[in-house]
Amino acid sequence: MSIIGYARVSTRDQTTALQIDALAKIPCDRVFEEAASGAQRDRPQLKAALEYLRPGDTLVVWKLDRLARSLKQLIETIELLDQRQVGFRSLTESIDTTTPTGRLIFQIFGALAEFERGLIRERTQAGLASARAQGRLSGRPLKMTEKDINAAKALLAGTDLTVDEAARRIGVSASTLYRHLPSARAVARGEA
Repeated sequence: MSIIGYARVSTRDQTTALQIDALAKIPCDRVFEEAASGAQRDRPQLKAALEYLRPGDTLVVWKLDRLARSLKQLIETIELLDQRQVGFRSLTESIDTTTPTGRLIFQIFGALAEFERGLIRERTQAGLASARAQGRLSGRPLKMTEKDINAAKALLAGTDLTVDEAARRIGVSASTLYRHLPSARAVARGEA
């Protein structure tokens, strides 16, 4: 069972010295260091640390925000470690998922994150319902107006234009024309 450290700073101008000193007191069998923004999904040294870990190992960070930028990202990472039977410790927050108390704390974090997602979903639905009640439409505006659709019908019925040519004249793509005028294929073939 190895103890693996991960230290991260946001820019190359910063140093991991404080984190490395704290991790050295554990002591860690190996430490992965990185200079990358926490918002960045592609963090090569974190990926290398995660790949290095084996069941029974523990990943240690100086502070939670060194591992992840958001609660969602943190929970996803801890769940991944848990699935792989790897423990997690944060020195500053005194969280240790190898203990029952540490696991409870992360279950509470997970419940809070789920609660937050539910609130966002409710607010979104309420906002959409309010907009509909006030007569406002939601979603993207339509690419073709009724006038455009009538013009497309006339172009396709009265000329030898293809659907692509008619769409170009109206200023939309052929797929947009088909979406707004499903019978365009039949009209173009002279079946309508």
